[in-house]
Amino acid sequence: MKTISASFQLQPIAHLARFFFCATFALFASRIATAQGFSVEQVMSSPFPDNLTAAARAPRIAWAFDAKGVRNVWTADALDFAARQVTHYSEDDGMALASLRLTPDGRTVVYSRGSELNSAGEVADPTSNVTKPNQQVWAVDVDKGEPRYLGDLDCTREGCEDIELSPDGTTAVWAARGQLWVAPVSGAAPAHPVAFVRGENDSPQWSPDGTEIAFVSQRGDHSFIAIYNFGQESIRYLAPSVDRDGMPRWSADGKQIAFVRIHGLEERLPLLQVRSNPWGIYIADASSGEARAIWRSTEDLIGSLPNLTENKSFHFVGNRIVFASEQDGWNHLYSIPATGGAATLLTPGEFEVEDVAVSRDARSLTFSSNQDDIDRRHLWRVKIDGGKPEALSKGQTMEWSPVELADGRTIVCLGSTATSPAMPYRLTSSGREMIAASQLPAEFPSAQLVVPKQVTFPAEDGLIIHGQLFVPRGRTSAGPALLFMHGGSRRQMMLGFHYMQYYHNAYAENQYLASRGFVVLSVNYRTGIMYGRAFREREKGGSRGAEEYQDIFAAAKYLQTLPIVDAKKIGLWGGSYGGFLTALGLARNSDIFKAGVDFHGVHDWSARGIFRGGPGGQEGGGPPDRVEAMRLAFESSPNASIKTWKSPVLLIQGDDDRNVDFSQMVDLVQRLREQKVPFGQIVFPDEIHDFLLWRSWVRGYKVGADFFDRVLVKGESIETGN
Repeated sequence: MKTISASFQLQPIAHLARFFFCATFALFASRIATAQGFSVEQVMSSPFPDNLTAAARAPRIAWAFDAKGVRNVWTADALDFAARQVTHYSEDDGMALASLRLTPDGRTVVYSRGSELNSAGEVADPTSNVTKPNQQVWAVDVDKGEPRYLGDLDCTREGCEDIELSPDGTTAVWAARGQLWVAPVSGAAPAHPVAFVRGENDSPQWSPDGTEIAFVSQRGDHSFIAIYNFGQESIRYLAPSVDRDGMPRWSADGKQIAFVRIHGLEERLPLLQVRSNPWGIYIADASSGEARAIWRSTEDLIGSLPNLTENKSFHFVGNRIVFASEQDGWNHLYSIPATGGAATLLTPGEFEVEDVAVSRDARSLTFSSNQDDIDRRHLWRVKIDGGKPEALSKGQTMEWSPVELADGRTIVCLGSTATSPAMPYRLTSSGREMIAASQLPAEFPSAQLVVPKQVTFPAEDGLIIHGQLFVPRGRTSAGPALLFMHGGSRRQMMLGFHYMQYYHNAYAENQYLASRGFVVLSVNYRTGIMYGRAFREREKGGSRGAEEYQDIFAAAKYLQTLPIVDAKKIGLWGGSYGGFLTALGLARNSDIFKAGVDFHGVHDWSARGIFRGGPGGQEGGGPPDRVEAMRLAFESSPNASIKTWKSPVLLIQGDDDRNVDFSQMVDLVQRLREQKVPFGQIVFPDEIHDFLLWRSWVRGYKVGADFFDRVLVKGESIETGN
């Protein structure tokens, strides 16, 4: 919606005439707003799809839909792919669905419900219900739609939900409270621990015959690959060492296991020294436990374990091992014979790979990447042993999360465009067809959204930065503008609705801000992904110098060159790492940035992690450069520049944030008060980092947009120091 402002100088006339004029103008303006604008609720009304999966032996797919915070399981069957709602949860209750699995026959869906635990052992409850919630594993038969409880999950890390079904689909295993738990999918017996094993045990993988489970036993500074045998009720370890082993993968015949090995942890390493993380691929005899390396990375930085897609890219396929490596500077797929030999590069070029799926016949891979379209995602196929990748999708659309059906031919995925939200799709010979199209609300304002423009600009050091420019419809004169910075920082914003729900929401907010008359530039600053390792791994990034801030400064300078931008009315907003950069911009350059909205940002790097003190901070222990690292971390933080912070800010955070301590906001507010800096605050009790309630996002985004309108458009003053 365009901002309409007018100044009227009326001659003295009758009060009645003035009343009729004002009433008529108000009605006219209201009709314009109705015709041209849309609400935050409308642009966030689409159901967000996630956890797309397929049955191994049936023509059925399943996924989770989050519709305005109401999360449910859905399925569809080939060939018509008519969508069917399986569960019937009905509240925006903050109970997330994760780790969706279909039994091989497609008759039952297994999933987790509820958030991971915080440090106090609590499942998040942003509804502030008086009954303590639990994170649990559930199963539901597609034909009945009545969920049954299998057991408690209660894992302790974000994204830790990992339910694995036995090959026959009768048993589920998952990691909970440091041990592996199993339960019959039928619900006939309660869940119980597989066995007592020291350490924190996770990453379960069933053997092809279902008689054993391989898993990772984390022991702090080292880890083992272990195998539990159900018949013998025994544990055996594969080539135990002082190193850290992970990602076990069975061969199709169950005789071998591939795994990744990286060095064990070394104590008292310098914090500021950038070190390589070399790794190797090992093949173990599943019976004897003997293992040998078939591939080793180089010892230099570029040979380091990518820590990006290495887990979902690692597969034992036929007689070859598929893995991800950045040895050429880009995150690519390789394959190598299980017997060893030279690795074959499968995806050459200046692009990066993300989602990877193995074909049913074990001859090819389907993957998503930004090949030939660096700020989007498309699907590609490549043979396991090499050859030229084949494009499966292209154009102005985006696709991710590919899944091949049991027939070995049909591929489904999730996808979006610049003006249509994420939905499930079936790939066709001519493009793609939407699944569950009837669930896209009529109120969703696709026709009123703008198509962001792909832009690039140089930072001060010459590095080229990518961004997406949202321009309000009909904008021809100078007006207010905003920068948006994503979190992560290992993220990339794109020319369409994002595949992560957090940034799907942020993209919707940028569209809403554009409808309110703001030019918005979404900045893919350095330390982000998909532009190569050298762009992502910066020696002076984050707490080591915040060199990425020069990209934000350059983005502001770019906006100032545009005739549609008023250089005196530029603000910025972002969440998490983007909140950090928002606060840093306001603290260092209130002369440029006149307002900011900071969602759960970091404000003092030195208050996090090793800098908190404890054993690592005592004399004779901890990193040898701790003092210098702490000094640099603070200087890289917004708090270090608090004395030059003048512009108003709106701070938004949940107080059960498990990613950024709520104390970061509490501490900043005291400093802003001391400096008499205008600020507003929204605190969501019991809400986490990635808000679980749809209504939390809606309120934050509405108030954020209003805040920018008050400061940058209307020129209102925000109360100082309160």
